[in-house]
Amino acid sequence: MRYGVPVALLAAVLVVGGCSDDEPPEPPAAVATEAPDPAYDASLEPSAAVLALVPETAQTLTVTDFDQVKLELGLPDVGTGSDPAEVQELWDRAVAERPLLTPGMLRADDGQLRKTYGFTQVDVAWEAHFFDDADQEAGWVLAFREGTDMQAVQRAVDDGAGPLTGATVDAEQRLATSGTTSDPTQSWATDEATTAMVGLPANSTYVARACLPEAAGADVDELGTWSVQFEGSLVTARLGEGRHDLFVRMRLGQAQPDFAAAYDGGVADPRTGRIGYVMADPAAAAGLALAKGLPFAACA
Repeated sequence: MRYGVPVALLAAVLVVGGCSDDEPPEPPAAVATEAPDPAYDASLEPSAAVLALVPETAQTLTVTDFDQVKLELGLPDVGTGSDPAEVQELWDRAVAERPLLTPGMLRADDGQLRKTYGFTQVDVAWEAHFFDDADQEAGWVLAFREGTDMQAVQRAVDDGAGPLTGATVDAEQRLATSGTTSDPTQSWATDEATTAMVGLPANSTYVARACLPEAAGADVDELGTWSVQFEGSLVTARLGEGRHDLFVRMRLGQAQPDFAAAYDGGVADPRTGRIGYVMADPAAAAGLALAKGLPFAACA
């Protein structure tokens, strides 16, 4: 009787069974590979791209993606050359309807910048600010839209125009920066706990490396790096994978009327460490993040 054992299977059985006098071959030596040094990559989402510029000493980061805001408002092509009424509509709606973590650091000087240099805040694709452990601003990044005259930006910096005084311009990357690190190996991009918290397409992103003591007293576990990403009409808080206290943290805001008015509902996923809310009031939701009024980030 033939049982039709497949040749490949039989060969495997023979190898495993050791039906040979030959010594088994040595396994190949493991080849050590080093992760490449981080570098600024403009193709990443702004909250991920900026990490290579944020110095290791920073404690808090805010990123506002004005291109994403324009897209969601249905005004993606508004620029300095647009009709002034259309530009005003953009800012009026953005401030009222979107969760901006900055109103735009150039806006107060838009008139001078437009007249003298031909660019304004509306030409900024995204903007980031980072702060030290005393909550003092330590630096910022402006990423300009493709087509912006970076020589004009450099002239504005050289002339000390508005808040651009003392900035560094990288024309190739279309960046104007202040206080950033020139060594990405000494940046937030080297910290896996931080890189895991960012990268979603969002109107704005808030990242912190410490809990919020103002909400102390909650029966929760310790909290390290965490983030809040404001996407469309949703908010995603990312507190780290495998958290057993996530439902407790999610419910902390229910007793705070101002939080509950801006962050509606709440869905928690302990496995991924994410809490999702609906933004009932986008501007108020962003304001509470800036004011450190987020109970789900309470200290233990």
